[in-house]
Amino acid sequence: MKDHITLFLIACLLVSSCLFQGRGAKRAPARTPESEQALLDTVQKYTTLYFTDFAEPKTGLARERSNNTADIVTTGGSGFGLMAIVAAMERQYIPREHGIYLIDKSLTFLERAERFHGMWAHWYDAATEKVFSFSKFDDGGDIVESAFLAQGLLTLRQYFKESAPELARRSDELWRGMEWDWYTRGTDSLYWHWSKNYEWKMNHRITGYDECFIAYVLAASSPTHPIKRKVYESCYKNSSYYYNGKSYYGIPLTIGMEYGGPLFFTHYSFLGLDPRGLSDGLTDYYERGRAHSLIHYNYAIDNPKGHKGYGPDLWGFTSSDDPIVGYCSHHPGTPDENGTVSPTAAISSIVYTPKESMDCMWHMYYDLGDKLFGPMGFYDAYNPSLEEDKQVVHSYLAIDQGPIAVMIENYRSGLLWKLFMSAPEISVGLEELGLTTNNQ
Repeated sequence: MKDHITLFLIACLLVSSCLFQGRGAKRAPARTPESEQALLDTVQKYTTLYFTDFAEPKTGLARERSNNTADIVTTGGSGFGLMAIVAAMERQYIPREHGIYLIDKSLTFLERAERFHGMWAHWYDAATEKVFSFSKFDDGGDIVESAFLAQGLLTLRQYFKESAPELARRSDELWRGMEWDWYTRGTDSLYWHWSKNYEWKMNHRITGYDECFIAYVLAASSPTHPIKRKVYESCYKNSSYYYNGKSYYGIPLTIGMEYGGPLFFTHYSFLGLDPRGLSDGLTDYYERGRAHSLIHYNYAIDNPKGHKGYGPDLWGFTSSDDPIVGYCSHHPGTPDENGTVSPTAAISSIVYTPKESMDCMWHMYYDLGDKLFGPMGFYDAYNPSLEEDKQVVHSYLAIDQGPIAVMIENYRSGLLWKLFMSAPEISVGLEELGLTTNNQ
C-alpha cells in the first residue's frame, strides 16, 4: 500500500513539473476573466485528485491525510469528497463511469461499516474496516462528521435520482437510517458522541456558533428521526460565544466568537446548504460568511503581530497543519496565531469574497508557485516568517481539500448548492428551526 501511494505521488509530481514548467520563473499571464477562470479550473481539478486518484482503494473513501503511514479514512472529509466527485463528473475531469465506480465503492463501505444508531465514527481503519478511535473515548458515533457525510449523501441522491436511481436509493437509505433524535438523550440538547463502549462519556453538548450548524439543520430535516426546534434554541444557540454583536475593522458580526473564529466555521456547513438568502431574522448567513471572511482579510492587512507576508494577497486563518505546533487552529485571537496561513481558508471563502480570494489564490499559485502548489493542489499550510526549508507543510487533509474543490464549484456554477437545496426535506428542516431562504 505504501508503495502504491509513493508511486502515485511520484507520478503526480512528474506530471505537475511537466505541466507547469516555467512557473519557477514566476511568470503569470495577463490577469483577465479568462485567465482567472483557467486558474480556478486548474486548482479545482488538481485538488479533486485527492478524492479520485488518492482515494483509499479498498473503501473508496477519502484518506484522512496524505502524510500518514496508516490508511485511516475519514467520514466527514469523504462527504466533502463525494460532492467534489459530482462536480468532477460534471466538468469531465473524470469519466462519469469512474465517478460512479468511486461512489459505488464508497457507498458499499458505508453500508457495511459499523454504525452507532445510524451514525458513523469519525475515522475507520481501511485495513481492518474497524473504527479507528479519534481519541480515548471517541470510538463510536460522531454526529457532526456524519452530518458532513450526509451533505454528500443528499447531494448524491439528488444528482442521481434520474440517471442512476439505484445509487440514489442507496444514498437515501443511509440518510434515512441516521437516528438524530437518539443523540438528544431524551433532553433538549444534542450530543456529539455516543459509544457502545463508553456510552455518553464524552458528554459533549453541541453549542455554537461553529461548524456544527449543519448538524442541526439535518437533524431537523430528517424524515425518520427528527429533532424539534427547542433543541436548537436551548442547546446550539445557548452559549457564551453564540451571539457577538461587535464590529471588527468596521465590519459587524452578529454571531460567533472573536474575529468570527477559524474560517472553516463559515465553510463546512455551507458546502451544500446555500447561505444566500438564508436568514433567521437576526443573521443573514451569506452576509455573516462574507463578514467573517473580510474580518480575516482586514486582520492580515492590519497585521497587529507583524508577521511576515501577511497582506491583501496572503490572508486566511483556520484549523490546519502548522509548521510550528502541528495541527491546530491559528486564527486571530488565539495564542497559536503564529504567522501560518492555510490556503484552504481564503480559497474556500471565494463564494463570499471573490476578489479578495482570487487575489490570494493568484499570488499563491503564480508568485509562490511550486513551493506551495503540489500534485494535489495547494499544500496545507505556509508560514513565510520561518526559515526557507521550514515554511511549508507538505501535507494534504481531506477536510481542507474538500472545501476548496466544492466552494470553487459553487462559486462557478452553484451546482452543489442547487443539488442539496433541491432535497425537499431541507425546506422542512429550515422551517422547523425558524430559518427562511429564497434559494430552494
